[in-house]
Amino acid sequence: MIRPVNITALPGYKIRVDYADGVTGIVDLSDSVGRGVFAPLQNEAFFKTVHVGDHGQIAWTDEIEICPDAVYQTVTA
Repeated sequence: MIRPVNITALPGYKIRVDYADGVTGIVDLSDSVGRGVFAPLQNEAFFKTVHVGDHGQIAWTDEIEICPDAVYQTVTA
């Protein structure tokens, strides 16, 4: 599993993810923000707290995270 090494919040509820193998991509999360577990991400200040979690996941909290493999597939497709 390739892990992200850096994650940056961008305007419009997008994130830039940089992976250890040099792959970089931007993912638009605007369709998910405000729904279900992602409801708190509507707060822009909170959205900007995105980081690489303890297990390599794309995370805001222990309860709000995204699988880095799924994002990798999205940015390399």
